[in-house]
Amino acid sequence: MMDWQTPDLWQYERQATEEGYCAVCGCDEAGAGPLAGPVYAAAVIFPFGRAPEGLNDSKKLSPKRRNVLFDQIKECAAAWAVAWVDAQEIDRTDILSARMKAMQKAIDQLALPADFALIDGNRDHGRTAAITTPHQTIIKGDSLSASIAAASILAKVSRDRHMEELSRLYPQYEFHTHKGYGTKQHFALLEEYGPSPVHRRTFLKAR
Repeated sequence: MMDWQTPDLWQYERQATEEGYCAVCGCDEAGAGPLAGPVYAAAVIFPFGRAPEGLNDSKKLSPKRRNVLFDQIKECAAAWAVAWVDAQEIDRTDILSARMKAMQKAIDQLALPADFALIDGNRDHGRTAAITTPHQTIIKGDSLSASIAAASILAKVSRDRHMEELSRLYPQYEFHTHKGYGTKQHFALLEEYGPSPVHRRTFLKAR
């Protein structure tokens, strides 16, 4: 199951290690765009150079492959954590702040404290929350860093499973099919039933 990854996927982890950092985590989030449900984030620290084969941006993997890698990542990682911010807090603040808070929460929950974080994207703060761990932002980091790719998979799978649970609580919205995203089906169900307690009211107003 475990194998050495290609050197390119370790370039940012290697650079941080050469700068003297000992526990480098990758961090990413999932669910910034949906109309319902939380935004999830994950943080992953791998033993340097060791990770499951086939890591990539979670959006480029099939659900079946993501689920396989989900278990392999947890088994291989030196530390991993998943965190989230719910729809009500997203509405009280804003989605960028919620994303930053979820990512920092995931970093803070690592059993092995990270002294440096590789953050997917080009943002590290919102109006009410920020990444406080020493860090580097990396555009398309989930395709360039093994630990960020792993974090994207943990966040995506965790959120998808949560939306499936919400579908059992609110079956009329069929969250298990669209995961809260603004599909034609979802908009039709909103028109019929109105918003649920887990919908992001600010997103509905914006659209």
